[in-house]
Formats: sequence, structure tokens, C-alpha cells
Amino acid sequence: MIEHLVAFKFKAPLGEAKERELLDALYAMKGEVPGIVELTAGANETEETDNIRGYTLGLRVTFDSREALRQYGPHPAHQRFVALLDGIIDDVVVIDYPARHAD
Repeated sequence: MIEHLVAFKFKAPLGEAKERELLDALYAMKGEVPGIVELTAGANETEETDNIRGYTLGLRVTFDSREALRQYGPHPAHQRFVALLDGIIDDVVVIDYPARHAD
């Protein structure tokens, strides 16, 4: 399995409606994109305010394989989400790693 972590930084604060639209689009991918085992997303509520650096929305997707992760990028559901970011995104951080669980 592969973990796909994403942190989003926006040019301006998201309003409640836009945040809901983005989260709904993210959640919808679980049922549309093959190979997604688990998907969580949400607004950053960290108490480590010195470390937030403006990243206010997070995403974690567990894929069943590296190939599923590769297929995710061009998938229409993912591309619909990417289109929602047009003009509002300032930066994105992505980390992908093999999933290993602590014993």
C-alpha cells in the first residue's frame, strides 16, 4: 500500500461554501477512483501554530498499490478536483511513501 499526503495552502482564506465544495470533491474520489483503500481530508486544526505556514487543508489517501497512485493523477475525478483549485491555490506539498504500520 502507498500513503499519499497532501497539504494545501490557499491565496486567501476559504469561505465555508468553498471549503465544503473542495472537501465534497475529495470525498467523492473514494467511490470513483479505483485502488483507493481509505481517504480522509479536512481543515487543519493543529495547535502547533508556529509550524502551520499557511497550509490549511489536508488530504490522506491510502492506495492499494503504486500503480493505483499513478492512475489517480489523470483520473477524471481527480482532475475535477484540480480544476476547483484554479486561481485559489498558493502552494501544495505532496508526500508519498510505502505504508508500514507500527507494531
